[in-house]
Amino acid sequence: MSEAGYRILVVCMGNICRSPTAKGILDKHIISNSLTDKVEVDSAGTHSYHLGHSPDPRSQRAASRIAVDIASDRSRKIQTNDFYHYQEILVMDRRNLQDVHALAPGDSTAVIRLIMDDLPDYGLAEVPDPYYGGEAGFTTVVDMLDQVSAAICIRLLKQLT
Repeated sequence: MSEAGYRILVVCMGNICRSPTAKGILDKHIISNSLTDKVEVDSAGTHSYHLGHSPDPRSQRAASRIAVDIASDRSRKIQTNDFYHYQEILVMDRRNLQDVHALAPGDSTAVIRLIMDDLPDYGLAEVPDPYYGGEAGFTTVVDMLDQVSAAICIRLLKQLT
């Protein structure tokens, strides 16, 4: 991990498809916007179904379409210290939002919200779970996360520079 002062955690249910994909794509945008010395991103899940596993192969293929390699990521479950280490916890859908709020300690310092809040005109408030769907669902998720990651970096550029 870097020495960045601003830290973002992206969260889905199993940390096997959406959140590692979001991390990889957000990292790509952070690099292209020269924010690597300011922003650090990680991912986690609200459940421990896939602890230690690499992302779903369909997520890896979809991310590779836009030159993002997520193969080395490993699933982990969100921990209590994450609520103090990260300034933002960005979740994929309302269920994740409820789960993360339920796990958050009362004195949590992290801002917890939907990732799509950074792209309110997109037309969807949630990133759909592609895990049980076909390849097209994973491609849709990558396209959504690519657009919202660009919007997040625009916000971060204004906020941190």
